[in-house]
Amino acid sequence: MKLLTWNLNGYRAVQKKGLEQILSLIDAQIACFQETKAQPDQIEMDEYLYPYTYINSAVKKGYSGTMIASLEPAEKVVYGLGIEELDQEGRVITAYFKDFALVTVYTPNSQNALKRLDFRQQWDEAFAAYCKSIDRPVLICGDMNIARTPLDIWDEKDGIGAAGYSLEERNNFENYLMDDFVDLFRELYPEKRQYSWWNYKTRGRDRNEGWRIDYWLASKELLPKVRSVQILDDVFGSDHCPVLLDIDLDF
Repeated sequence: MKLLTWNLNGYRAVQKKGLEQILSLIDAQIACFQETKAQPDQIEMDEYLYPYTYINSAVKKGYSGTMIASLEPAEKVVYGLGIEELDQEGRVITAYFKDFALVTVYTPNSQNALKRLDFRQQWDEAFAAYCKSIDRPVLICGDMNIARTPLDIWDEKDGIGAAGYSLEERNNFENYLMDDFVDLFRELYPEKRQYSWWNYKTRGRDRNEGWRIDYWLASKELLPKVRSVQILDDVFGSDHCPVLLDIDLDF
């Protein structure tokens, strides 16, 4: 089974750039999206490409939002974490399938001068606890707004003390998630330097000055089933690129 994750930075914007043609070429059985910036009635998906779509939009229009598109229906779908103050921005969807649960997440950014760090820390703890409570093997994907190590950022000096590379955020990621889940790209490629996000404002993609902040995590028991993880940095349309997981699972 192939599963895709992609922060679109605006579903409608990427749709105008050929989203469905790109998805058709990648040919994943499930596609997960973050930062859709759209309400359900603003999202159109070719039903022949993905007949089942699950959408979690932010209360604030044009902001945040997540989506899962699938060839087969989920057994159950849960929207959010079940915590009202954390569920206003449409940041999580969990789709349950026969042998696994799939969580897509758009983790809050701590913003300039870490002014939203307190909210981010509350989120990190609650999200990890939620994922650990799921009663079957778990795949977690999405924009997690964290570069784990110096290998995941083009210039460590660019990130010191900044949102997505602060010590607090990196410690939370390791302490809350890495005891129970595996970073699949880094597990397969312990020394590889490849990025999934580039700053539009500085034209970072032109020079490959990027960060790896888009992930596939998995419960440890799923690791033997993983065939490959690919950062598709030749796919354009967003300031992020897709990340494709190939794993020996079925609906």
